[in-house]
Amino acid sequence: MRRKAIELAAVATAAVPGLTPTAVSSAPDDPADFDSALLLDSEGKRWRVRSPRHAEASARLETEFLVLRAFAPAIRAELPFLMPTVAGSVRLGSLSTFVYSHLGGITRSVEELTAGPDSLAREIGAALAAIHDLPRAIVSNADLPSYTPNEFRQRRLNELDQAATTGKIPPALLLRWEHALEDVSLWRFNPSVVHGDLHEDNLLVEGPRVTAVTGWTDLRIGDPADDFAWLVASNEQDFVDAVLDAYTTARRDKPDKHLLRRAALSAEFALAQYLVKGIAAGDATMVAEAEEMLATLASDIAEHGGQPISVEPLPSAAAAAVTGAAAPAAPSSGAQAAGSGAGPGMRAADGGAPAPVPPVTVLPVPAVQPAVHVTPIPADPAPAPAPAGGEGGAGAGSGTGEGTKTNSPDVRGGPDDTSTAALTIVDVHKN
Repeated sequence: MRRKAIELAAVATAAVPGLTPTAVSSAPDDPADFDSALLLDSEGKRWRVRSPRHAEASARLETEFLVLRAFAPAIRAELPFLMPTVAGSVRLGSLSTFVYSHLGGITRSVEELTAGPDSLAREIGAALAAIHDLPRAIVSNADLPSYTPNEFRQRRLNELDQAATTGKIPPALLLRWEHALEDVSLWRFNPSVVHGDLHEDNLLVEGPRVTAVTGWTDLRIGDPADDFAWLVASNEQDFVDAVLDAYTTARRDKPDKHLLRRAALSAEFALAQYLVKGIAAGDATMVAEAEEMLATLASDIAEHGGQPISVEPLPSAAAAAVTGAAAPAAPSSGAQAAGSGAGPGMRAADGGAPAPVPPVTVLPVPAVQPAVHVTPIPADPAPAPAPAGGEGGAGAGSGTGEGTKTNSPDVRGGPDDTSTAALTIVDVHKN
């Protein structure tokens, strides 16, 4: 049963002793997994509440708590953005609800981000590079998943087999994805720390700056291309190029030349994962949405050829099955070089040249805003300029967030400590 924002406010008072909410509003989140709310307390401090809707979502929040605890202050201070801090937790039955200290900034739609200034694209690229350059010990010490390239490829093949058993994936897409997953040359990359659930709802922005990154429920060592999937799905190649340029400049290791191909595959395959998730949850609406988006994707690829996701081109007969056209008797004189996999008007994503705007639109998995609206929380006051040399890094723009030393009582270490060290876990079923 969905929890209203006012109910989440009541739960938060059990998770954080002394918290007295005076205003509450719903917050954007994944409605299939979480109920969320923003709170304003009697002291003017803001909080975020996330309550899972099922056991798997609760496990993800508990994993996120372990992840956030693994980020020592010294590591956080090196990041160009802020991270959430857990203030308290309460268990309701078998599910755990978490309360977080508020982070400055707001979420923007993909359209708003891609229409933003070039400096915002550079900020996103720098944020991605900082995540992927994190020490791998953060993941291993928290006992989180770690995959080699071949293990990651095999995992995706297993997911493809599972999706195929539903009988709801267009055969042309199954053939296209299987060919890419069996193209071994595509999967030669250096694994890195990966956020795993990066998209526009997990980026907080103030003007041209990325102030915070949230949603750390799927941290792992794996393919850095997964964190680019949402960008590729935006279908705004100039923006993707700008982000990739900043990312390449900021990273310690040079990205592999097939990163955008795998990102495009991840963006397409996310629709199959959404379908499997809907079937497992018995959610007919999710299943219908997934089937519609998969059909649209298959139709667009058949008409336009799609963004290249393989290094090796499909065999002629297989390519004809995907595009819906007759197989050519011989390659035309104007054909692209072997290995590009690009359709008309496309250039290969190899040799450091990312693919341009794909003629196929990859529809992002929908994230419906919660319909609950109670008392709105007033807008944040204008942030004070951060002192030079502060610990918050380049992205700590709010001046009151974690990792920035000020005289505010809201920061870690002050009288209102909300760091993980001050975590209070309350079982509401106990007297």
